[in-house]
Amino acid sequence: MQKTGFTETDHGRIAWTETAGGGPAVLFIHGNSSAKEIFGRQLESEIGKRHRLIAFDLPGHGASSDAPDPAATYSIHGFADAAMDFLDARGISQAVIVGWSLGGHAALEMMDRWPGTIAAWITGTPPAGAADMELAFLPSPHMHLTFQETFTDEEARLYAQDTTGEGVTLEPWMIEAARRADGRFRPLMLKSAMEGADLDGREIAATSPLPLAVVSGGAEPFISNEFLRSVTYRNLWDRQVHVLDGLGHMPFWEAPSRVNPLLARFLDEVTR
Repeated sequence: MQKTGFTETDHGRIAWTETAGGGPAVLFIHGNSSAKEIFGRQLESEIGKRHRLIAFDLPGHGASSDAPDPAATYSIHGFADAAMDFLDARGISQAVIVGWSLGGHAALEMMDRWPGTIAAWITGTPPAGAADMELAFLPSPHMHLTFQETFTDEEARLYAQDTTGEGVTLEPWMIEAARRADGRFRPLMLKSAMEGADLDGREIAATSPLPLAVVSGGAEPFISNEFLRSVTYRNLWDRQVHVLDGLGHMPFWEAPSRVNPLLARFLDEVTR
């Protein structure tokens, strides 16, 4: 059984879904131009019955409102601020952070900045600094859409398909989520990164004492798995980067039967 709601924050009205499980909260942060529904195959699984899973729509995404102050919110550090504000407004003082793609970058910031962080899991996210971009990311024919302010209907479909994975059937809401996203965030996010306003993910991975799980698809189209393996980690969960053969940028949606047992073991271990 799940419940849904809205929470008012300084970054706008945040829409969320929560499962009935117990223990510390587990906050799921989605990626660029997506929505909380992307974690449905985790929330609806046995994990959601055992753990208190919370997925929310970032400001400017899904059923959440657009940010009242785009310059304050639409960046990696701004989305991390919004997540922390949301948790504080809900009275949640501790949480495991699970981030995908853009959400993984916000999760890394929270490892460094939010005292309530227990551990973090990132997928489709390189722990990278400004100097690592060429090494961390792979060239992609539609990479320009990541920072493009407006999408045509066809570009929204292309972006949704690229992020979901080639050959993976799109749900209508995935295209609608890409269409709905407040496109102002994309160039503002790039501007923030170029100006060095966000924290260095590589430094966080190398220095944070908190457990960090790094999970990637073997057929990941955007992130270099070679780079993921080259990073120095202070506390890498399982002492390895988990690369799942044959899967793309969104392995948790594409193959929950392979990802969920891994996630369940991670959550069981870090919330013990």
